[in-house]
Amino acid sequence: MKSIRYKTQGTCSSQIEIDIEEGKIAHVNFANGCEGNLRGIARLVQGMPVDEAIARLQGIDCEGRGTSCPDQLAKALKQYKA
Repeated sequence: MKSIRYKTQGTCSSQIEIDIEEGKIAHVNFANGCEGNLRGIARLVQGMPVDEAIARLQGIDCEGRGTSCPDQLAKALKQYKA
């Protein structure tokens, strides 16, 4: 299992912790932000292949910020793949 921490930018959440196992997301935890929504996102992506999560989440915008917590998760996963 590979664990990563990603410092978010432009969102209410400040950090994302992600566990990846065999190319799939095993666990996600957001620090700060909208707790209910972020727990929901974390559960929805659990078990999802990394590439699928990136494709579904990248580019989502929150209130004109140019990013969002889901978009930051996609960026963290893209960084992991690089």
